[in-house]
Amino acid sequence: MHAFLVTFLVIVSIALIAIVLLQSGRSAGLSGAITGGAEQLFGKQKARGLDAVFQRVTVVLAVLFFVLAILVVYVQPS
Repeated sequence: MHAFLVTFLVIVSIALIAIVLLQSGRSAGLSGAITGGAEQLFGKQKARGLDAVFQRVTVVLAVLFFVLAILVVYVQPS
């Protein structure tokens, strides 16, 4: 059971890294770092199309990653 959970955790980790790298950047450069947060915080723009799908998949994979990490520690062989 532990080996299955660790294997699944590695697969989810690689998928999470890949999906984060596939997402488009919110802003570019140093000026974007200063003003980009305010635009996203106060802006009412929702992600559309492929960005929305990537955002949802990222959330699902992140939750799955944390649950699996906790399960791997809990089901450690003694």
